[in-house]
Amino acid sequence: MNVKQLMLVLLLFVFFFSSCKIKTSNDEQLLKTIDQSLQVACEQYRQMQLNVPDSLFPRTYIDGQVKLVSIYDWTSGFYPASLWYLFQYSKDTLFLNNAKKFTSFLEPLKHYKGTHDLGFMIFCPYGNGYKITGDTSYLEVILETSKSLASRFNPKVGLIKSWDHNHWQYPVIIDNMMNLELLCQASKLNNDSMFYHIAATHANITLKNHFRPDNSTFHLVNYDTLTGAVINKQTVQGYSDSSSWARGQSWGLYGFTVMFRETGDSTYLKKACQMADYLIRHPNLPSDAIPYWDYNAPKIPNEPRDVSAAAIMASALIELHEYAPTIAYLEHAKTIIRSLSSANYLAKTGTNGHFILMHATGHLPANSEIDVPINYADYYFIEALLRMRAKLESAS
Repeated sequence: MNVKQLMLVLLLFVFFFSSCKIKTSNDEQLLKTIDQSLQVACEQYRQMQLNVPDSLFPRTYIDGQVKLVSIYDWTSGFYPASLWYLFQYSKDTLFLNNAKKFTSFLEPLKHYKGTHDLGFMIFCPYGNGYKITGDTSYLEVILETSKSLASRFNPKVGLIKSWDHNHWQYPVIIDNMMNLELLCQASKLNNDSMFYHIAATHANITLKNHFRPDNSTFHLVNYDTLTGAVINKQTVQGYSDSSSWARGQSWGLYGFTVMFRETGDSTYLKKACQMADYLIRHPNLPSDAIPYWDYNAPKIPNEPRDVSAAAIMASALIELHEYAPTIAYLEHAKTIIRSLSSANYLAKTGTNGHFILMHATGHLPANSEIDVPINYADYYFIEALLRMRAKLESAS
């Protein structure tokens, strides 16, 4: 080896070890950021718990008032589910006691058949409760709830019906992918292939009909109940029928990632990766990775952001990286977490109705919950923080 070759080898070693050191330093700083955000989350929810009456659930904060909802609101499960996560992190028994209490208030929903959102309402709190405590009574609720959700499945259409209102014959929204984990878990608990069949059939027909060639997803597909044929495809909460409503894209990414975990079907992994690639490379995604409420909203950059879409995406990407270790997925999740942990989006302690994140968008076309905190944004943010924290600590 001549002198030039030796110098080149030495330079490569220096570069390699310098890069490792920088990466380690960046990850160490991110861990500190995550812990700081989790501490803010704990303090906010400690204060929030002081003013939440029994059997009601904080959903958002508008015009100086916390909006409380009943168990039948689709977001009811996120408050106790967040308390479970905060107990897991902090070991604070205040969170444990209230997580148990507010989770128990939801039990009547196990027999409720009037919504497709039972995964959000029951599996998030009861699933977290079981994982954290091992209390097997939670499994009975999960199983009974799965029977209620399965009652909304039409074999002719091959999908779980989303809504029972308005003029649609059989509407199915992309959000519904988030409720399939409940069925997959029930299948394992009860050794009953019916639940698995319903979840897989729903996912497969969603794959067939909900996606555009660029791997973005429609919000709603309406089906004919007699033939199972598609009647029309449209949006309800997005800008237009052809646009990419931000939270819907994140629901799809998260849902197909979970379905790969639950089934091992590589078709679901492929779709999750395609959706991830579409989202992280979208030309209208801001540099801080917090999307506008719709990727095709007409007044970008003067459009509301949606931290809920960002938090859901981050949590999904962290899990997706486990199955498809593309560095871009993990780095994008890190960028989202850094942004959401900044003063631009993370509320100061004692403000924001004691919710954690600012600047979510619920339903802009209906002029509902625009630029406010929302409980599901907090929930998926906490989940993303815990997932990233566990990943960074396991790598150190």
